[in-house]
Amino acid sequence: MKKTELITNTDGSVFHLHLLPGEIADKIIIVGDPGRVEMIAEMLDSVRVRRSNREFTTVTGFYRETEITVISSGIGTDNIDILINELDALANIDLSTGVAVEEPRSLTFVRIGTTGGLQADLPAGSFVATAKAVGFDGVLHFYEGYEWCLDHMLADALATHLEWPDVLAYPYAVEADSGLLEQVAQGLTKGITISTPGFYAPQGRRLRLEPFDNELNDNITSFRFRDERITNYEMESSAIYGLSKLLNHRALTVCVVIGNRVTGEFLNDYKPSVRALAQLVLEGLSS
Repeated sequence: MKKTELITNTDGSVFHLHLLPGEIADKIIIVGDPGRVEMIAEMLDSVRVRRSNREFTTVTGFYRETEITVISSGIGTDNIDILINELDALANIDLSTGVAVEEPRSLTFVRIGTTGGLQADLPAGSFVATAKAVGFDGVLHFYEGYEWCLDHMLADALATHLEWPDVLAYPYAVEADSGLLEQVAQGLTKGITISTPGFYAPQGRRLRLEPFDNELNDNITSFRFRDERITNYEMESSAIYGLSKLLNHRALTVCVVIGNRVTGEFLNDYKPSVRALAQLVLEGLSS
């Protein structure tokens, strides 16, 4: 493998995350905001690793008897492309030689995030679990052999419903890990999450620039498929789910609704809700 394919730092750590192979657990919580890493770290019983580089802040420690890594991704599926690939490299590639290990590890990823609700009955402060993630971002299209892990019927039905323009990346849909959904998300509202490549026009917002479709959010809210509905917007889950499937890892996203795009309600002080959701995830991962 060329050195420009799998880049390492002078201390042998993987390029962006600045982590060594022994510094991550098999169970990994992903947050967007680096500040949330320390919030969850305070909930752990002990910490053995602290590392930070760019937007990637990492803590590895124990919650009860379970070792857990908490890492920040920053915003967007482009950052997730870096994060998941480098975490997989730490687990499944010899960084000194670039050779894949003979017996690969399967990692567990749970993303804890904030989100915009797309149904009127999801008030600010409620919790949503992503049963399926739909990507408007296009990241997965750059990888070979991903067709098997997609829900093509869902993606096609949504593209038809939205009259999806050819100039945009075609939507792709990936399911959450069913075991994680049952283990971590019991009692949570479950639905389809849309991961967008931006926060403003890609989510139907308008400031000084108009989105290409002023009815995008209304049409997303009205969409139904197999009695499923689209519950929320965020910006990471599609790449987490898609890359995890391709690399044989497990993935789930759970989010706090901090703003409802239908009613206009917004929760200014959402940190207590994020903390409560983190506690739920820690309990689920350690059960």
